[in-house]
Amino acid sequence: MSVRLIAFTAALLASTACSAEPQRQGGGATAVSSDVTSGPQGPQVAGSNDPVPKNAPAPTARNVPATTGRANMPATPPPVAIAEMGQFDAPFAIAFLPDASLLVTEKAGALKHRAADGRVTNVGGVPAVAGGGQGGLLDVAPAPDFASSRAVYLTYAEPRPNGGSSLALMRARLEGEQLRDQRVIWRAGSDGPGGQFGAVIAFAPDGKSLFLTSGERQRFTPAQDPEQLLGKIVRLTLDGKAWPGNPMYKAGGARAMTWSSGHRNPYGLVFAPDGRLWEEEMGPRGGDELNLIEPGKNYGWPLVSNGDNYSGVEIPDHPSRPEFQAPVLWWNPVISPGGMIAYTGAMFPQYRGSLFITGLSSKSLVRVAVNGAQARAAERWDMGERIRDVAQAPDGAIWVIQDGEKGGGGKLLRLTPKG
Repeated sequence: MSVRLIAFTAALLASTACSAEPQRQGGGATAVSSDVTSGPQGPQVAGSNDPVPKNAPAPTARNVPATTGRANMPATPPPVAIAEMGQFDAPFAIAFLPDASLLVTEKAGALKHRAADGRVTNVGGVPAVAGGGQGGLLDVAPAPDFASSRAVYLTYAEPRPNGGSSLALMRARLEGEQLRDQRVIWRAGSDGPGGQFGAVIAFAPDGKSLFLTSGERQRFTPAQDPEQLLGKIVRLTLDGKAWPGNPMYKAGGARAMTWSSGHRNPYGLVFAPDGRLWEEEMGPRGGDELNLIEPGKNYGWPLVSNGDNYSGVEIPDHPSRPEFQAPVLWWNPVISPGGMIAYTGAMFPQYRGSLFITGLSSKSLVRVAVNGAQARAAERWDMGERIRDVAQAPDGAIWVIQDGEKGGGGKLLRLTPKG
């Protein structure tokens, strides 16, 4: 397809965000030792430690090109005032606390607490992480009842005793500037090499369960394996067990935890005000996706994608296999999506109900207007730097953080109305 040829250069620029780089083990200065053999243990599949493959499995269907839903649009200057609020070292996620202070994860293994007055301190008690590539300390999410429980959830690439790493979910209590009562409550299993952890947390609107994105670790086929938790969105209780209302709960094991399957590298997961669950994920060479997530549905990776392998080998588009859920919107050339919010604040009333998606290789912030199950690309703001994550402050301001480089290049920015 000609649009795929156009996408090649942009996809190469995205490779630092979604390339097939094996993970190297490391840890942050604040890491604490822990027994990684304790706690929940996911399935260990034969071949998990094999090198990651270069291409998706050979196509089993004739390609039927996707003709609707492409969301690319020209970038424009941001129509907002932008103020720098600090710098961080290779940050991954930002999350506001009720007092307008901010938690920031740095991939090397540090958790920072930025007070409302701008003071930044290190939080102690952070788990050891497998750093390098796309691994490290990843998402952070305060519990819905944080004001009373002080509970926070962390996702990270955990070094594993049988080789490589696994996505892990930890629950802890934030007491002052220290994590207490740390407990790993969930692991993806299928330990081994590969990036693409996903690792994003979203709480159900009623605050009684959580959703977690688990990437397929650049291994392709686990996304279609119901016995593995890779390439899935899982729904869990707040203590990491399978949610009783899940589509295959009675089947037990990985199936019991699975909410949806067929995902590649899901970096954004949010509930819209109407309760619908939206997810965005990095595609391969082209084909980044915005999906409306429904229980029990399969979104097709790696059997279908509106992008291709990095080698140039074609993957059939979604219309080739209509039994899979197609994205509502997709981008080719890629935007390399990072974090995402559904905006609900008072500071920008014109944006209420919109999704904001950060762009890494595209160096952008993308606004998507949502109406029920429908979505349309509305704006793409040229931010000039790779944007990793986005958060809505208690006052309704939009905060973003740049991807940055080691040494403090990740700028924290506050977006407010001009004038």
